[in-house]
Amino acid sequence: MSYKNFSLNIDADGIVLATIDVPDQTMNVITPDFIEELIKFADEFTQNDDMTGLIWASGKANGFMAGADLTMMSDIGGDITQEGVDKAMGLSKAFRKFETGGYSPRQISREGKKAKPVAAAIEGLALGGGLEIALAAHYRVAADSPAVKLGLPEVLVGLLPGGGGTQRTMRLLGLQNAAVMCTQGKNLDPKKAKAQGLIHDVVEAGTTIEAAKAWIKANPKTLSPWDIRGFKIPGGSGAMNPKSVQFHMAANAMAMEQTKGNYPAVQAIMSCFYEGSIVPMDKALEIEVKYFVKLLSGDVSKNMIRTLFINKGAAEKGAQRPASVPALDIKKVGVLGAGLMGSGIAHVTAKAGMEVISLDRTLEDAQKSIAYTKKILDKNVKRGRMTQDKADAFLARITPTDNYDDLKDVDLIIEAVFERPDVKADVIKKTEAVIGQNVVFASNTSTLPIGSLAKHSSRPDQFIGMHFFSPVERMPLLEIIPHEGTGDVALAAAFDYNRKIRKTPIVVKDVRGFFTNQVFPPYVNEASLMVTEGVNPALIENCAAILGLPIGPLAVSDDTTLKLGYDIMKSTQEEMGDKYVPTGTEDFMTNMVTKWDRAGRRFGAGFYNYDENGKRLDLWKGMSEHYPLLDEQPSADTVKERLLYALLAPTARTYAQGVVPDPQSADLGAIFGLGFPPYTGGPLSYIDTIGIDTYVEISDRLAQHYGARFSPPVKFREMAKAGETLY
Repeated sequence: MSYKNFSLNIDADGIVLATIDVPDQTMNVITPDFIEELIKFADEFTQNDDMTGLIWASGKANGFMAGADLTMMSDIGGDITQEGVDKAMGLSKAFRKFETGGYSPRQISREGKKAKPVAAAIEGLALGGGLEIALAAHYRVAADSPAVKLGLPEVLVGLLPGGGGTQRTMRLLGLQNAAVMCTQGKNLDPKKAKAQGLIHDVVEAGTTIEAAKAWIKANPKTLSPWDIRGFKIPGGSGAMNPKSVQFHMAANAMAMEQTKGNYPAVQAIMSCFYEGSIVPMDKALEIEVKYFVKLLSGDVSKNMIRTLFINKGAAEKGAQRPASVPALDIKKVGVLGAGLMGSGIAHVTAKAGMEVISLDRTLEDAQKSIAYTKKILDKNVKRGRMTQDKADAFLARITPTDNYDDLKDVDLIIEAVFERPDVKADVIKKTEAVIGQNVVFASNTSTLPIGSLAKHSSRPDQFIGMHFFSPVERMPLLEIIPHEGTGDVALAAAFDYNRKIRKTPIVVKDVRGFFTNQVFPPYVNEASLMVTEGVNPALIENCAAILGLPIGPLAVSDDTTLKLGYDIMKSTQEEMGDKYVPTGTEDFMTNMVTKWDRAGRRFGAGFYNYDENGKRLDLWKGMSEHYPLLDEQPSADTVKERLLYALLAPTARTYAQGVVPDPQSADLGAIFGLGFPPYTGGPLSYIDTIGIDTYVEISDRLAQHYGARFSPPVKFREMAKAGETLY
């Protein structure tokens, strides 16, 4: 029998080399067609006496297998049915057939039956379902290469391993290591995987098949450890073992503390460990699949898969890039300004393999970009993440200068100088005097309209905004902002550069604040307003944590500094004049910055107190002297709702106004730029999940109680009446 997804080559000893090469895919992934063929092959292999053993290998150079094709799962929802469970069991049953040789537990235990040996030769990535194929093999050998990563990342999209991953890792690694692997989704390198017992051997790259074949010849019949009488889970067998009881009590409490109950996959994984440890393997696999189908039928996994996998992947591949423009080969980038943002941009550019000319007013100022990158590299070398030679080569790609002539042969300019129009106008003119006529000029401004800056350019069609987030080397979002006169070449250049530095890009309209800086201020303002109303600051911060936000609004205000918020407020008032709409926080911000000397973390004090090293200590108790605490504090649900809708309202408004072109961009921008809770899929995914009519109803109630800032846009009212959805 021949198969489309893997080819079979049988040697003189009857050992089958099954080379996985899923058609029309850049990387091997588990598709419905693959599963169907795997089930058929499991029958053929176990029943064909001419086949004496099996080696799984990859026909693609980039990895063994990357897991399931999540696009096939993105639109699954609805009620759980037995038919759905049975279908989902197909893959797990096929794995089990290879593992047991098709024999029943009774035949194995009482008749001494054993299976034909199955090995996995792992070169490159083995993730998710790809690793589960290997785990169902009796022998796993991996190449000694940094390209090899072994992991079960399903939890990162709201799922759990559905092909035996929880049960086999628990039986191989013990409860604690299996829990870390499955609930955190982190990868293991080959040596660590061997040390923990996940794989059997690590060999030189290119020799894994040879090693697998040698093992099969030495083991003509075999069984997995858990199919052998007397097997015990490492560190204790069964949920009622005293060690296991202690683990489950502590681990579940820790999981709840970290997830706040927002990620059902983590709880389901822990339940799989608990329940699966006290039943035979076949029953344990059924338990795992039922939890998998339950998660797959829920809103969390659907939203996470759509936003964090499908839409994120499409954005990073350049879905909004002009198709008519040929790919631009960007090798050398001029970065204007070596401050915090400029140095960060220089770092990620050099990391991507491009040369960087880092220009500032003086050579001493320009050297700051070298110091910035050297500090990061020294830390990586010290921790063994990078060799000194590679660090030196990395640093050598950055050339500091104070001479504009050094920019003459760059392929792209990224400007990150002071947020003053006159300063930016000056560097635009000086730069365009020396760079090539076809070089695109990008500005990293976070507050100034791109169109107003493009007026200072002699080639406005090649002028575009690229808004990075601080710290640049860690923040994953990039806002790309074309002004009305930006041409396709400039937009294409932004995407081609971004593809090298591997950020998640969204295209946003050229308006004040772009997207993220329109959504973020209302959120921190709402927290400030609650403080002035007498709501306990600790309650505000804790409610943000329960929602799943990475940092409380008061802490993040300190980190970005209240001084920055105050400066933006004053400049906005000056620019807009009578058209300025007060937020209600003006007096509070003014007092915090100019009267009480609490301008933010960088200045030593804000909502929180800090030590001399900038370490956050405790909330400022003196706040209650200015804004006495309410005798009766609002409920946690009330505070959570205000914080959540303070993010939903401006997101809905910016989408309705066309600041972002589609719901996908809004959701990606909010999650990767603002830390909006990933389990929701983003603010517009959340609105879609609860229903636009429900969103409008709650928004109207909040607007009536707290103010018009919560009012839903007309577009959303119309969509609610028409029964429309965002996705």
